Amino acid sequence: MPPQAHELESQQQRETPDTRHTKEWLRRYQRVRRASERLCEPLCTEDYVIQSMDDVSPPKWHLAHVTWFFEAFILAPFHSRYRTLDPAYDFLFNSYYETHGVPFPRPRRGTLSRPTVADVYRFRAHVDVAMKELLESPPPEHAEEILRRVELGLNHEQQHQELLLMDIKHILAQNPLCPAYRHDLPPLVEEPPGELAWLEHAAGIRSIGHDLESGFAYDNEGPVHRHFLEAFQVANRPVTNGEFLAFIEDGGYTRPELWLSDGWQQVGLEGWQAPLYWVRRDDGWYHFTLGGLRRVDPHAPVVHVSFFEAEAYARWAGARLPSEAEWEVAARDVAMSGNFVENDHLHPVAAQAWSDTASQLFGDVWEWTGSAYRPYPGFRTLPGTLGEYNGKFMSGQMVLRGGCCATPADHIRPTYRNFFPPHARWAFSGFRLAREA
Repeated sequence: MPPQAHELESQQQRETPDTRHTKEWLRRYQRVRRASERLCEPLCTEDYVIQSMDDVSPPKWHLAHVTWFFEAFILAPFHSRYRTLDPAYDFLFNSYYETHGVPFPRPRRGTLSRPTVADVYRFRAHVDVAMKELLESPPPEHAEEILRRVELGLNHEQQHQELLLMDIKHILAQNPLCPAYRHDLPPLVEEPPGELAWLEHAAGIRSIGHDLESGFAYDNEGPVHRHFLEAFQVANRPVTNGEFLAFIEDGGYTRPELWLSDGWQQVGLEGWQAPLYWVRRDDGWYHFTLGGLRRVDPHAPVVHVSFFEAEAYARWAGARLPSEAEWEVAARDVAMSGNFVENDHLHPVAAQAWSDTASQLFGDVWEWTGSAYRPYPGFRTLPGTLGEYNGKFMSGQMVLRGGCCATPADHIRPTYRNFFPPHARWAFSGFRLAREA
């Protein structure tokens, strides 16, 4: 037998199903980690350190925080030889895990000129080397728990990839020069989306939520539970820029009868007159995109609107927002294809809608629902510090569904529950209408 063949045979004998499984997780780990760094390649060093509002984190902090997650929850407890680069990182890059330690205050993340951007990339490389060692030879007694946490950590990093694009956009939008994040984004194709139509759904008891034993989901997506729905109709597509412009021109932002009390107060405090990033010029409306300032496409889904704006529009249109249970039922038999981050538009695009099926439920824009973010019946948080991941935010937030143009395609599910405060606008958030049958 040739030496190479003997070496290959020996390797195959050493590779049990368990080791092949962990190697597959290592490949996935490396793919997700590379994706985060690719998103930052168009940035200048100065872009990495800006915090344009309290809800935005500097890109440098995002890169460090997701790395801290692997260090704090996997390497520290399970890699016996691991040594951190700097103990201070455990304080600086903890987000909100107060049972783990005292986090550095969120509104002050932009004050951290040190560690530098180069230091953060060294931290990432240091953790990646240690994660490779661990995944190539995990301690057998902890292998299952390590892989469970790796899966959570990778989904966590994908969430931050979307947040990176949201925050980069907000950072660049503060600059009067309207700098583009990327100049090579494809032009937006203006294509009429088709007439709005209403899709019927019968009344009945539905199973809502994710079976947490049938594949990864966040704890807040389960358990599966029964939910009675009255008959309802849902729009076949999201509300477009052109339709929202009609609301603006009809005095939508000046009519208190259309608004919830808190929303009307927000209009006055913030001086809202249009969606976030919209700018009125002599020749019409423009908005800031990751490709720079562009004319508003009337056919594309409206984006960067708050729950309050979506609710006001729905009232103006004689409709309402779907509940999250209605949205999930409408999405149940729809293919999870759409305009995700891999499509490289990094902005919602117009898509042809058909009168007999729902379009753009996935991708393009996160869709506001009329449901408050609350636990499902039987919900239990994860044990230990990781129990702070979702459950502690179940107050003062509204649910969004479906993913957006900045979401990785393999990160979304029909049961995925995103959540933001009702006044938030910097997410890629839009909406579709619903009404009683």
